[in-house]
Amino acid sequence: MAEEVQAEVEAKPKKPIVMIILGVVVLLVLIAATVVGTLFLSGAFNPKPPTPEEMEAAAEGHGAAKEDCLPQKKEKGGDAHGAKPDPHAKPDPHAKPAEHGAKDEKAKPDCPKGPPGKVAKNSPELTRFEYTYMQVEREFLVNVSGSKKVMSVQLAIMTHYDDRVFENVKKHDFALRSAIMDTMRMTTDADLIKPEFRKELAQKIRDTMNTLLEKYEDFGGIEDIYFTNFIVQ
Repeated sequence: MAEEVQAEVEAKPKKPIVMIILGVVVLLVLIAATVVGTLFLSGAFNPKPPTPEEMEAAAEGHGAAKEDCLPQKKEKGGDAHGAKPDPHAKPDPHAKPAEHGAKDEKAKPDCPKGPPGKVAKNSPELTRFEYTYMQVEREFLVNVSGSKKVMSVQLAIMTHYDDRVFENVKKHDFALRSAIMDTMRMTTDADLIKPEFRKELAQKIRDTMNTLLEKYEDFGGIEDIYFTNFIVQ
């Protein structure tokens, strides 16, 4: 009997200790909840705004992607991918179909559809050659401005570029003859008596021809004009 009483006496002090521990745990939970709630309301858990460096890098990346969408210029004489299909050409039964998505082609972003870029023509290379000459076949006959006189001349052109300059002159013969005759028609009787008249007229004709060739072929190339026949009567 005495042992049971002693056991009950020893067991009683444990209850207050358990209550104290529970109270401490509840208090810690309340403190933690208060701290978390305060941080949440103060915006500590919100994502940080991007730095100026990050915004600049993103803008550069967007600009690079936009440049890929710009139409690229093509040069005359390129590969067959830029050529127009011949509607009268017969299909080759042995030809292999073109592979889409080739590995060697860099993937491009989705670009908006628009007009293609302007096609540029090749110009003679700016490589020096020996001086070459070409006689213009037909003569030029015009009336002198404000006079009854007529002027008849034959021309030869000189260049130190390749033969494509001569080919372009022959190709645009009609346009060049019209422009040269318009230049010659501006001659007056007063011009005919100038000591440097023929030299000045040759320079005007050269500039007229180069301007027209640059318009149609993107290159002139005529260095000098020489008169092989010059008659005023």
